[in-house]
Amino acid sequence: MKFFADRIIRFNRQLEFTGALPKGISIMNPFKNKIVDKISSSFYKKYYSDNNERQLILGINPGRFGAGITGVPFTDPKRLIEKCGLKFTGELKHEPSSAFIYEMIDAYGSIEQFYSRFYINSVCPLGFTSLNDKGKDVNHNYYDSSVLTKTMYQFIVNNIEKQIALGVNTDTVFCFGTGKNEDFLRKLNEEKKFFKNIIALEHPRYIMQYKSKNKQFYIDKYIKAFRKMI
Repeated sequence: MKFFADRIIRFNRQLEFTGALPKGISIMNPFKNKIVDKISSSFYKKYYSDNNERQLILGINPGRFGAGITGVPFTDPKRLIEKCGLKFTGELKHEPSSAFIYEMIDAYGSIEQFYSRFYINSVCPLGFTSLNDKGKDVNHNYYDSSVLTKTMYQFIVNNIEKQIALGVNTDTVFCFGTGKNEDFLRKLNEEKKFFKNIIALEHPRYIMQYKSKNKQFYIDKYIKAFRKMI
């Protein structure tokens, strides 16, 4: 029986969207990059080489400075090196969401403890970019336009099904994002009955951007919610 790590790696490698995207939107698939594939595979082999049943956590979609370049959700190059002890030879980008997640994991106990019980991915496991007014690439969420949401709908459904098949507990799913991500996931779950319960937590990016002074409150809130699953 293959380990959880092997199933995640296989899942990541099969990710591909070949449909037509709305004008101005580009897809971001880090797993087509052999270097990213190697980095993320090393991460999963380090922390997921077992067959533990895990709780699924779903973010929105990969960001440019986190999973977009490491292949690991909410893990930027700095955290990959400093916290996970893995090599990264590219530019050391910083993602505020990653900083929050690893501070929370430290407070939880340890990286090994956390990842032995939880698996983080996204409602849409591929990311998007668009150009801002200054002509620079910025992150774009699957829910930022109804056209994009509709375009990605079946892809999202198919890949939530595949993530469940990795070996996660379907009694409860955690959702990062108490706004549009939660709204979409709840409506989808009403239709597909993927999970019995959804627990939504404020998205790390929101916390770091708007609520940083109250960061410890949210760290405690996360940990309280996660420890109820033990």
